[in-house]
Amino acid sequence: MFLTITFLGALGASGAALLYAVSKKFHVEEDPRIGEVQEALPGANCGGCGFPGCGGFASACAKASSLEGLFCPVGGAETMAKVADILGLAAVQSEPLVAVVRCNGNCDARPRTNTFDGVSSCAVATALYSGETNCSYGCHGLGDCVRVCDFGAISINPETKLPEVDQDKCTACGACVKACPKFIIELRKKGPKNRRVFVSCVNKDKGGVAKKACANACIGCSLCFKECKFEAITIANNLSYIDHTKCRLCRKCVSVCPTKAIHEIGFPPPKPKVEETESPAAKTEQV
Repeated sequence: MFLTITFLGALGASGAALLYAVSKKFHVEEDPRIGEVQEALPGANCGGCGFPGCGGFASACAKASSLEGLFCPVGGAETMAKVADILGLAAVQSEPLVAVVRCNGNCDARPRTNTFDGVSSCAVATALYSGETNCSYGCHGLGDCVRVCDFGAISINPETKLPEVDQDKCTACGACVKACPKFIIELRKKGPKNRRVFVSCVNKDKGGVAKKACANACIGCSLCFKECKFEAITIANNLSYIDHTKCRLCRKCVSVCPTKAIHEIGFPPPKPKVEETESPAAKTEQV
């Protein structure tokens, strides 16, 4: 018994010594700046930066020779300025983004033709069938995007059954974009004075079919494409798309869209047109 205990003790001690020697030989010193950068980050661990959490992002920043392409959407420009200061690098300016919902199929425009009686999940519903309406591209309205948002920036409108984004709370982390199985949520430039224009539809069916399924659908008529002087609008698969990096926010496309599929956000309401009437005195002078 004594010999067994002695042998096991010696074996354990030799194993510990071997592990210690290996750890010393292959030990890698961690850049102390990684901890400093991570401390400066908001700690949301949302993955919106493209890395697995704030630790991965901090490590990538510390190893980079430039912060180009590295951005924390939650912390924004202020946080990135702190990161740049810690690393002694130039801060890279990045225009704020916000999530937008590209579905305009409210209950009036896109009537329900059946009822989904299953798990309240957009992912599950999409895997089973096309949806409760005749538009197979539209939003299910079951709230997967709401559940993944850690910032309370998305809610389902009880009347339209569509998700709505609170731009003041949205951090553009992209969690809702990844969660939507219909691919109707995307990140776009927040725009000057929070103004932006986008096509609120992803229906790729031909015009007649799309319009029958939803009165607010884009029908690919190309009127917006012809109206745009800045080459910001393209048409592919019967669907218009506005490139937010080229759009000048002139809004001419909005007025020519026959189905009101193009949305304008953040603009003041249009002023009512006042008809000019000629005074009786002016008419007398003309005579």
